[in-house]
Amino acid sequence: MNKIGIFLSFKSVKTRQQVKKIIKALGDKNVEEVDVDTARTEDFMRFTNFILAVPTWFDGELPNYWDEFLPSIEGESLKGKKFALFGGGDQKGYPENFVDGLGIMAEFLEDLGGEVIGFTSVDGYDFEQSRAQRGDFFVGLALDIENQAAFTDERIEKWIKGIKKEFE
Repeated sequence: MNKIGIFLSFKSVKTRQQVKKIIKALGDKNVEEVDVDTARTEDFMRFTNFILAVPTWFDGELPNYWDEFLPSIEGESLKGKKFALFGGGDQKGYPENFVDGLGIMAEFLEDLGGEVIGFTSVDGYDFEQSRAQRGDFFVGLALDIENQAAFTDERIEKWIKGIKKEFE
């Protein structure tokens, strides 16, 4: 399996906790964490397999660090690259845009030719709408550690089993 680049903000405490769980579940030393706050186009383009940490901020927005980084790769082709997305949201506090960041990121990556993998079921969540929803699935792993922390580890384990196969 090609090396997996895990892109996240090193400043995000909750996201780093989830990344540690993801790396443990991968059980793979072939993983490199990259701080999206300081990443450059070259850092991004050297990977074929990606896990992107995309929490949703406020009323369905991407975090500032993604808003600042994405323009640097807008002219690149992501054909042949696979992206597994995960991110946190609050389905009770923001039920009308739960994990919208995942949907925004998936659209961006697909527009550049990237393949988004690791879809997960919407079953077990209680929200009104989400840009991350396609039919009965989210375009990645939706985590709600504010309201459903008890399900996090199980959801990560199940998601990792699926994306490991898709990354091969």
